[in-house]
Amino acid sequence: MDFLGRSAERATVDNLLSQARAGLSGAVIVRGEAGIGKTALLEYARGRADASGFRVVSSVGVECETQFAFAGLHQLCAPLLDRMGALPEPQQAALGVAFGQQSGAVPDRFLIGLATLNLLAEAAEEGPLLCLVDDAQWLDEASAQVLTFVARRVAAEPMALVFALRDPTERDVRGFDGIPVVRLGGIDEADARELLAAADYVPLDDGMREHVVAEAHGNPLALLELARSAPAAWVAGGFEPVPGITHRIEDTFRRRADSLPAPTQLLLLVAAADPTGEVALLWRAAAHLGIAGESAAPAEAAGLLEIDTRVRFRHPLVRSAVLRSAAPLERRRAHDALATAIDPDVDPDRHAWHRAQAVLGTDEDAAAGLVRSAGRARARGGLAAAAAFMGHAARLTPDPATRASRALEAAQDKHEAGADASELLTVASAGPLDTLQQARLELLRARIAFHLARDADGPRMLLEAAKSLAPLDPVLSRETYLRALEAAIVTGDFRRGRGIPEVTEAALAAPAATGSPRPADLLLDGLVTTFTQGYSAGVPGLRRALAAFGGQEPDGDALSVADTCRWGWLASRTAMSVFDDEMLHAVSIRHVRLTHETGALAALPDALLGQSVIQVLSGEFDRAAEHAAIAAATEAVPLLHAQLLLSAWRGRPDETAGMRASIVRKAAEQTHSTEDALTQYAMAVLHNGLGDYSAAHAAAARAIDTEAVRFNNLAHSELVEAACRSGRPESAADALEQLTSRALASGTPWGLGLAAHSRALTSTGTAAEEHFREAIEQLNRCRITTHLARTHLVYGEWLRREGRRQDAREQLRTAHGMLLDMGAEAFAARAARELRATGEHPRKRSAQPADSLTAHEMHIARLVATGATSREVATELFLSPRTIDAHLRNIFRKMGVTSRRQLRELSLS
Repeated sequence: MDFLGRSAERATVDNLLSQARAGLSGAVIVRGEAGIGKTALLEYARGRADASGFRVVSSVGVECETQFAFAGLHQLCAPLLDRMGALPEPQQAALGVAFGQQSGAVPDRFLIGLATLNLLAEAAEEGPLLCLVDDAQWLDEASAQVLTFVARRVAAEPMALVFALRDPTERDVRGFDGIPVVRLGGIDEADARELLAAADYVPLDDGMREHVVAEAHGNPLALLELARSAPAAWVAGGFEPVPGITHRIEDTFRRRADSLPAPTQLLLLVAAADPTGEVALLWRAAAHLGIAGESAAPAEAAGLLEIDTRVRFRHPLVRSAVLRSAAPLERRRAHDALATAIDPDVDPDRHAWHRAQAVLGTDEDAAAGLVRSAGRARARGGLAAAAAFMGHAARLTPDPATRASRALEAAQDKHEAGADASELLTVASAGPLDTLQQARLELLRARIAFHLARDADGPRMLLEAAKSLAPLDPVLSRETYLRALEAAIVTGDFRRGRGIPEVTEAALAAPAATGSPRPADLLLDGLVTTFTQGYSAGVPGLRRALAAFGGQEPDGDALSVADTCRWGWLASRTAMSVFDDEMLHAVSIRHVRLTHETGALAALPDALLGQSVIQVLSGEFDRAAEHAAIAAATEAVPLLHAQLLLSAWRGRPDETAGMRASIVRKAAEQTHSTEDALTQYAMAVLHNGLGDYSAAHAAAARAIDTEAVRFNNLAHSELVEAACRSGRPESAADALEQLTSRALASGTPWGLGLAAHSRALTSTGTAAEEHFREAIEQLNRCRITTHLARTHLVYGEWLRREGRRQDAREQLRTAHGMLLDMGAEAFAARAARELRATGEHPRKRSAQPADSLTAHEMHIARLVATGATSREVATELFLSPRTIDAHLRNIFRKMGVTSRRQLRELSLS
């Protein structure tokens, strides 16, 4: 179809393949309405790739296969599975479980994505690889998530990925954002007439041809199909007014199928109901229905179906037209024939699905088969598929109590998969449910409500669920109380007496922990004590909880792996709330390590947020920046908060504003309390560094004017500094009192040093100097280098105003050097201005070989310098080893080294 133009689109494909041959991976999405030429462009890519020595693997989404987890991914990867032995064992296991080839723990979606990336990269090592995915809108959700993950991570492999995506589609298509798009529009009238002239159909007179061109709106498939039916339609008085091109094309296919003999129509229906395209299966099902082999000939002659090594429809709309137009009784006959033809021992899930589709009314045996399929899907990590199987099972279940129980289970799976479970909850709530099931339903309803609205009703609903669960499932009840408290910390409304006060008061009635308390139990008890009896009373319990999360309690590793992956972010924030920098470091490091080791990589963004905070506060800005590489893989809001914090401390207003806008956009303006307080804290740091103290005061005041202040100490010192520098120290009196009280209760160098720093700013004369010196002494004993440097800065500023120029230079010189070296650009500039005011020229930061590295390259260099292999680094950064090697070549060039050994000899700490 070269005469159809598309030169720009073909050039995009050619460029993608050219880059792949050169070892520069890429991906593109071809979007457009049905029949517009997406498949033709994919076939063009296939032809060009075949001619250039590429290996081509492909997958096609099918509407009736969306409930089979990883079906599309398996179709794409099946020809490459002989290379699985080259993958690290955890990745082999993840793919094996996902594809149903072995049993094992439910694999994390990120781990499956990494395994797929490396499997494709291994295949590409033998020669360039092209991956084609047609009708991607019908991929099962699990496959779509993994393949789009891979598309965003390919970088330095001889590999290209091309997706075709129908636009618009009746199905909600998520996850394809961020991949370059080629959008196909209609062909022009000249090309349309040329296409019609080349078609081997009944000749059209001028009137019919112009009518076809006008009706098709440049859609090539519509042109051909309308032309085929034009004579009959014209005789009948013109085309029927069917809305939309897709419906118009589908209607032409329907009419053509309806004109075929009855056995042929039934054979078409069986083929349409089977997404596998297996020829032997089609003939077994046909035999069951008494359909002879020659019945296929009319469908092939009509251009609807092709049977050779596979059963193929001319276009996906043929399949949908056949399925939509079939009478319910005929559809059930087709599914029954397919169920009979499928060996349940070989393919139990497809057997169960077809058997269920053949049922009219209810059928417990068919429902039980779907329940077993749901279990297998869940074990492979296909929660959306499990929900589909279990939801259908509930509809087929005759017993009301069993139906409600299955609907509740399906709703749980659907919610965990991130989809709307409200319809299933309605079925479940119709009951009857036993008391425990009813309590679990209310818990799920509360979790869904909080997930959707994130408002103050979420904690209250979780609280009611926790109360209901208390006599029925004490362990789940305690976990739900902690969920309610977590929700209150995020969304509470202190001014109306709701949120944290309401939840913690109710949580006093939580059932006691049974046996040895888990870390989550210790955290719940510590937080409840803190919020009901006061900060000082709660500190000992919180420290015990943190020790468990940090793996420092007896049997801590055995007890707290699951708790750490689920609650590690809350533990990290708890460590900040008690000014325990050492425990913040230990908990965050352990949290990151366990998410990697257990494959629970979905929890990684929260884990990295805690690690980033301690690295920023410790002045390790470069290390914190390296986590931006992970942000690109996960696109998660927690890591955007980490980047916002880093940008603010670096003193980069444009970058900080952009990051803040991204957070608001991704959070859909649902950030509350803790998240908002963290954002406002970052803005206060930025403005204090820039010397815009009024703006800093406003931001810090907003940070403190939330219920998060009960759980967050970060903004207090920022408010004190901004208030004193803007001439209104009285506005920070409450913040100073609270900071001092908490610091004394915590007794840590971090807390005591920060409180002394803030007291010094509000004091005069000898008292101020004593507090400055105390702050420096305390902060020298902890990791919080940023505030140590800032204490030297404000001490130097005070000394200069006191006329002690020489003493001021000493403090300002120290502050400037520390701030310059860590990369706190705005604070360093502030120190430089003060130094110049004392008559001294501030030094400039000496250039380092690593300065030319990006944060991403620096992270790779640092990992390689520790002795990590390319494969180990690739696993940590969700990249392929080949991509890591490509980055290393750039790193070697920039650093002036030629080997890993030389890199290890450089100081990259």
